[in-house]
Amino acid sequence: MRLAGINLHPVKSTAIRPVERAYVERTGLRGDRAWMLVYDDGEAVTARELPSLFGIRADLTEGGLRLEADGHDPLEVTTPTRADAEATMFGRPRRPARSASEADAWIADVTGRRLRLVHCGPEGLRPLSERYPDGSARYQDSSPVSIASMTSVTRLNEWMSEPLPVQRFRANLVVEGAAAPFEEDGWTSVRIGDAVFTGVDPIDRCVMTTIDPVTHRKGKDPIRTLARHRRWDGKVWFALHLVPTVEGEVAVGDAVHLG
Repeated sequence: MRLAGINLHPVKSTAIRPVERAYVERTGLRGDRAWMLVYDDGEAVTARELPSLFGIRADLTEGGLRLEADGHDPLEVTTPTRADAEATMFGRPRRPARSASEADAWIADVTGRRLRLVHCGPEGLRPLSERYPDGSARYQDSSPVSIASMTSVTRLNEWMSEPLPVQRFRANLVVEGAAAPFEEDGWTSVRIGDAVFTGVDPIDRCVMTTIDPVTHRKGKDPIRTLARHRRWDGKVWFALHLVPTVEGEVAVGDAVHLG
């Protein structure tokens, strides 16, 4: 197997940014989901409820972020250094956050909503589950890293009348060459380049996978099809959560080793 794609999401729920290489930290790919948009009360806003977020392109710069959206001037944002706010996701406990107020007007103009851009500093890291007491994450939904197999995507698309791209699943790492569809469900140790990961659990998928990132229209797939073939415990499943155990660089084309 080989690593076929690496995807960063500098601001949670905004456009996917493919890269050729990335550095894997214990908290995930460096720069991935380190920023997030929140309401005034600090609760995360995602493309689940505001699909137009997919139209915002965020790229990492030496000093912070560059934000772009069609029809709007780009904005350079400096990484804040002071925890002056709090943020939370999906009812979890609130964590310290660093607000980038210089982006407020731009975000409001693009989205039509009063939202704030926050950055996750070291003080804002979220502890993982009791199974991984030494692990932490930034603004990822669950584990620090996710991985998807193109072999599984191919099988899923064989079940559907209209195929969907792997990007619908917003995985950090995409591999090709797996021997069988969904074999990643059982991966317990994965080594790519200099980085080593522990396989945690398959990922339960939400309605965000049903939103076309270009048109922002919602459909029924892949959730409808996954419900026919990959449903248990009242949820549907696709791709795998990973927790980094050894930091290091990964690059497109690297061999993928299972331990």
